[in-house]
Amino acid sequence: MKKGQIVKALSGFYYVKSDDEIYQTRARGLFRNTSESPLVGDIVEFQIENETEGYITSIDDRHNFLNRPSVANIDQVLITMSLFSPKFSFYLLDRFIAYAEMHDIEPVIIVTKTDLSDDPELVQNIKETYSMYPVYFTDKINVNEDLLPIFKNRLSVLAGQSGVGKSTLINTILPDADLITDEISDKLNRGKHTTRHVELIEIAEGLIADTPGFSTIDFSLIDKYNLMYCFIDFNEYSDRCKFRECLHINEPKCAVKDAVASGALAQTRYDSYKQIFEEIESRKERY
Repeated sequence: MKKGQIVKALSGFYYVKSDDEIYQTRARGLFRNTSESPLVGDIVEFQIENETEGYITSIDDRHNFLNRPSVANIDQVLITMSLFSPKFSFYLLDRFIAYAEMHDIEPVIIVTKTDLSDDPELVQNIKETYSMYPVYFTDKINVNEDLLPIFKNRLSVLAGQSGVGKSTLINTILPDADLITDEISDKLNRGKHTTRHVELIEIAEGLIADTPGFSTIDFSLIDKYNLMYCFIDFNEYSDRCKFRECLHINEPKCAVKDAVASGALAQTRYDSYKQIFEEIESRKERY
């Protein structure tokens, strides 16, 4: 019995990396009787049938997983936002961040096209609003020194605005990583009738999922009482609210609302919270 990580899933086969070798495996029939299926990123035990093939016998407990893209045990999500064309959106970024926090994934914010904007106030506002997270502006960083180290020993996925291709994101984020960029670009240029699959690619001593990332956010799995915990900058103030289960919406003597009023918390963050909260509320009413 061996142990390894699934690095690719394709046409019913799972490719498991173990001791620098790749084994083509299938899932045992026992998984058909459960709702659980192996995912790329899973740590699994597998039985070897010959030198390069085998079958998966068990899946270790997952730290987290996403359905779109179908990846497990994600450490960080690189949320790429354009400063200009399309215009930067605090609300869209907040949705991505809340979705990442909901899945216990660390957000890393990458702001592109900063050289096309002449709005230093906006740049400063972004820095201050998201000071609790790593924020990188692509015209301000040395890729090799500043950005590549964040991949080490981590599994990363991408997120970005709809219509922004992954190869563009990778080229923007990692302009010096030609080999990685070419590999991902080649995969992106597969014919439209070619089978698509999820694969983990080695990058800077870490792994990045070869998927377009996610651009659609679904909050159907979170309730209104837990949403506040996806806004980690609220935590500093929420303990001071008068009511223990304060939702920071209509309750009196709410320390979060007071912090927004005083400028200690960004108004945009609170506005985003309220908008997502209302989305969750309206969903509950429909169902």
